[in-house]
Amino acid sequence: MSVSQLKTKPRRPRRDEEVDVLIVGAGPSGSVAALELAKAGMSVVVMEQGDWPEYAEYTGARPEHELVSTKLWHPNPNVRDSPSDYPVDTSTTDINPLMYAGVGGSANLYGAQWMHFLPSDFRVRSLDGVADDWPMSYEDLLPYQLEIERQVGVSGLSGDPAYPPRGPYPFPALPMGSVGYKGIEGQEKMGWHWWPGSNAIPSEQHGQLNPCVRRGTCLTGCPEGAKSTTDRSHWPMALKAGAMLITNARVSEIETNEEGLATGVVYFDANGRQRRQRAKVVILCANGVGTPRLLLMSGGEDGLANSSGLVGKRLMMHPFASILASFPDPLDSWRGPFGQQIYSLEFYETDESRGFVRGSKWNCMPSGGPVGVSGAIGSKVYVSEEGDYRDFWGSNLHENVARRFGHSLIWGIVGEDLPEESNQVVLSSDLTDSDGLPAPQIRYQVNENSNRLLQFNIDRCLESVKAAGAIETLVSTPVRESGWHLIGTTVMGADPKTSVVDQWGAAHDVPNLYVMDASTFPTSGATNPTATIMAVALRNTRRLIAERRNQKVA
Repeated sequence: MSVSQLKTKPRRPRRDEEVDVLIVGAGPSGSVAALELAKAGMSVVVMEQGDWPEYAEYTGARPEHELVSTKLWHPNPNVRDSPSDYPVDTSTTDINPLMYAGVGGSANLYGAQWMHFLPSDFRVRSLDGVADDWPMSYEDLLPYQLEIERQVGVSGLSGDPAYPPRGPYPFPALPMGSVGYKGIEGQEKMGWHWWPGSNAIPSEQHGQLNPCVRRGTCLTGCPEGAKSTTDRSHWPMALKAGAMLITNARVSEIETNEEGLATGVVYFDANGRQRRQRAKVVILCANGVGTPRLLLMSGGEDGLANSSGLVGKRLMMHPFASILASFPDPLDSWRGPFGQQIYSLEFYETDESRGFVRGSKWNCMPSGGPVGVSGAIGSKVYVSEEGDYRDFWGSNLHENVARRFGHSLIWGIVGEDLPEESNQVVLSSDLTDSDGLPAPQIRYQVNENSNRLLQFNIDRCLESVKAAGAIETLVSTPVRESGWHLIGTTVMGADPKTSVVDQWGAAHDVPNLYVMDASTFPTSGATNPTATIMAVALRNTRRLIAERRNQKVA
């Protein structure tokens, strides 16, 4: 049997009808796959445990925004505690995983930094003798990267010498603002690399996306609908092409037959009823925590597609440091875009004389409002230029806000995270979600290479901001609430003994089961991964479509 029948016009499948492809997760990768498959005439059902984002509920345009957003739109599901979230056991991790359940996925709460992996990220083993090389190259992926940029509506400036030559971005770069220019000042004085920020925010109208008005509230949802998330960039077209989206659907198990082929999933619907959805092909796009969790809940004691024993292992979350620097100059530092007004790749590549391998990406951001500059970066005290420690609160609060508000910037430092099998996602033995399913437990420690990498970059960043005239600096490292990037828990590779899926995302053990999120990445790079996630999903879905007549199914 094959999935080769094409329909003459889109027809949305009926609930519970066997479909060509079932996708778990309507985030960046699941949205790309759903659109491509539906356009190819295949019947597609997508299960999303959250719902459509309600733009009217985003608080970024309201006076009370800073007071309420840290609960309603907190990126940590344990803090947000929404009915669509599952709890996460974080008692054994240095970094909390951050995620959002809903159409568009965790990108609803991302900063929209749009960065491709660099060529060296695909050849870490060859270049630096650590981790593994990817089974594809930068050049293999570049055409898909550029196509995704057009779909998403990315603003940026091509020509960055840190990358190979490429074509122009779809839209001009967003304004760098006073924050960006102050960041540039320090980099220029040090003689270090910088470049205008590239962001998944169009500088002009693009489809259902509106131009950015620079509110700077990107991390808690964009009330203007300017930040590019796939509920706007992909789902309108996917639904028109015939894809079916089932929201508030929590998948509990991937079912298989006696031949070991996937036959569909079991899920709980919005009313808590257990249902089944049959499918010829199953694709997992549930992020680097949700995907291994589902595999470990399926297939028996050892989980599904786990003959390698690597499902859930090699978790990477990009240890992160932040430096808040205050200046005498007014910087209008509540204005967006939030993610990156400029970035630097000065210390991206390995230099063994520094005492560690691989490197980091810096992104220069505004510091936000009064609450943000009063301690949201994680420190409880700050050190003044005179060297004394002072509390954030009490009699110092007004002085602190007056000094920092509108006068500060934040450099975020993203460090490459090397894969280690001891950093992993397992099933909790005692914590469950609202449907009684075992919650994921995160076992993760920041390794010595990451600690050295972060400290080196913090020291360099302090040099940069002081060269630009900073009168105060606040350092937080590693930031616990920084696990935005969930990578590596179903690693891709050619050998079934040392990988979970092949380079196209197909599970070695279950040939009609695919993974198309960042779980498959052999390495993490040091850039924001969404651009690469979507490009890999586009590449792999196109190949699935091209080879559908040869696809083995139940």
